Amino acid sequence: MSPETMPATFSETMKAVRFHAFGGPDVLRYEDAPKPSPAPGEVLVRVHAIGLNPPDWYLRDGYSMLPLEWQPKVDFPAIPGTDISGTVEALGPGTEGFAAGDDVYAMVRFPEGLAGQSRAYAEYVTVPASELARKPAGIDHAHAAAAPMSLLTAWQFLIDLGHDEPNPLQPAQHRPVPFAGKTVLVNGAAGGVGHFAVQIAKWQGARVIAVASGRNEAFLRGLGADDVIDYTRTPPEEVVHDLDLVVDAVGGPRTGRFLASLKPGGALFPIFPLGFAGTEEAEKRGITVSATQVRSSGTQLAELARRLDDGTFRAMIDSTFPLAEARQAHERAAQGHIQGKIVLTVA
Repeated sequence: MSPETMPATFSETMKAVRFHAFGGPDVLRYEDAPKPSPAPGEVLVRVHAIGLNPPDWYLRDGYSMLPLEWQPKVDFPAIPGTDISGTVEALGPGTEGFAAGDDVYAMVRFPEGLAGQSRAYAEYVTVPASELARKPAGIDHAHAAAAPMSLLTAWQFLIDLGHDEPNPLQPAQHRPVPFAGKTVLVNGAAGGVGHFAVQIAKWQGARVIAVASGRNEAFLRGLGADDVIDYTRTPPEEVVHDLDLVVDAVGGPRTGRFLASLKPGGALFPIFPLGFAGTEEAEKRGITVSATQVRSSGTQLAELARRLDDGTFRAMIDSTFPLAEARQAHERAAQGHIQGKIVLTVA
């Protein structure tokens, strides 16, 4: 057994952000926590940066927006977070494909870790090797950490689902639709998933209409948007028609307002589908409404790393905070109007 595959000698603690009860950003504590050890098939990663995502504050809040029977049981203290970029510290027994010193990135144990098993807000995290990929060499750790969940979500909705797991959100499996040469509207276009959806749709040859606040127009045109609608001035559903696809990165109960903007045979993909009540209307209009649950995939992240490396896709950062200031980062997220992603950095 090589030194890289030998179980490492671990110190007892590391710094992590944990919470001991559900609540607002103020429940997040930067404190000592046990340092994990990699099990067989896992990699121990020394974390350099962490990307924030909505499931982070959903977990912190106890998934209060979900029906009671859907709320996962969380054991305290819990460490939130899924998206990391860092350096391989050690490999668990029998783990292959990586070596100590490799720069890597991942979305950790999602959705399996919904109840807090991903544990990314920390100096060290264990990651199943199958969920890990080498970091794009052309970008830094902060930009790499900004990509995994948001980019995988956009990719799995629009290009390749990448798995055959049952869909927890609907009876049928989600299927991406061809949209090259067609008109695609992205609602919530300046946020994490939205700004990647804009880039993917443009890369595929679509005409892209981005919906966001007016201050984001230059940002979105720089990512390839052909038109930008300022929703604070003009309700997009009142001015756009004959769309082929709507990617609603906001989703929720209001996503049905876009049905009238789609042509028969079009598709509506709500990233957050809970609350949609327009199934009957969609069927009458001949519109497909479909969603899926993003899943960890080292294979897809390896493919996407090449496109992040050559600049085909760009991860944009709204703001960065030290890990010790996770509370302030969550407060920034709660303000909304995020341009790209919020990232925590680890010294």
